[in-house]
Amino acid sequence: QVQLVESGGGLVQAGGSLRLSCAASGRTFTRYAMGWFRQAPGKEREFVAAISWTGGNPYYADSVKGRFSISRDNAKSTVYLQMNSLKPEDTAVYYCAGRQGVVHTTDLYDYWGQGTQVTVSS
Repeated sequence: QVQLVESGGGLVQAGGSLRLSCAASGRTFTRYAMGWFRQAPGKEREFVAAISWTGGNPYYADSVKGRFSISRDNAKSTVYLQMNSLKPEDTAVYYCAGRQGVVHTTDLYDYWGQGTQVTVSS
């Protein structure tokens, strides 16, 4: 079992930045691919970014490419999402997720955090 706890959400003005963190505990984190997803009110959950257990070959949704960056520190069992040039349409609850094996850009993840709210004001 893996427990995931997100932090770092908040209220920010358009054009600002936030860094989300997701701390993992439980089973060995290093072998887990990790992803970030988000869900805005009235919308389905959508993929944002993902990273392999080695930290290589990150994947991004087209809507965040060039603005968001995913990274991980296996020594700290933590994955990060650096969000720059935020837009009001980035407003959502952000979830981190983990799975053994390869990275997925769909929600085929085994473990999910409780989510952290990100609100971007115009």
